[in-house]
Amino acid sequence: MGTIGLHSRGEVNLEQIIQGIRKHAESARAGALVTFVGIVREGPVGHSAGRVRFLEYEAFEEVAIHKLQELRDDLAKREGIVDVSIHHVVDRLQVGEESLIVAVLGTHRRFAFPVLEEAVERVKKEIPIWKKEITSDDAYWVSDTGREDYKSYG
Repeated sequence: MGTIGLHSRGEVNLEQIIQGIRKHAESARAGALVTFVGIVREGPVGHSAGRVRFLEYEAFEEVAIHKLQELRDDLAKREGIVDVSIHHVVDRLQVGEESLIVAVLGTHRRFAFPVLEEAVERVKKEIPIWKKEITSDDAYWVSDTGREDYKSYG
């Protein structure tokens, strides 16, 4: 079965995710394995003209894990999909380091590619993970919608 997770820097990599998803009991049905790896780029991006020095990701982990599992389960039910894995790093990341890894195992590429793209977009919109960008001249939250609400939660 596909996996989900929030990880510290260096705890997970693409090779591990691929090895895991290929062990699915129905992997012989698969004709496509598509992956996405989000990488910290130098920029300039976001609100600043400065170059990115590093990013810091935070999450409301209990809710994020639950929502990642719901997302994975929803996507895995789609036609032609054998399995889905979604992993996000929640830590300080340097330029060039991996922040998000998604793998989709499908019976055919025409099923796998759209699910991969949807997974990436939904992680950004639905999972309580926030990104702080530290640049050569500024530091600010790029995506912090609801961050303060979760911080006061519970």
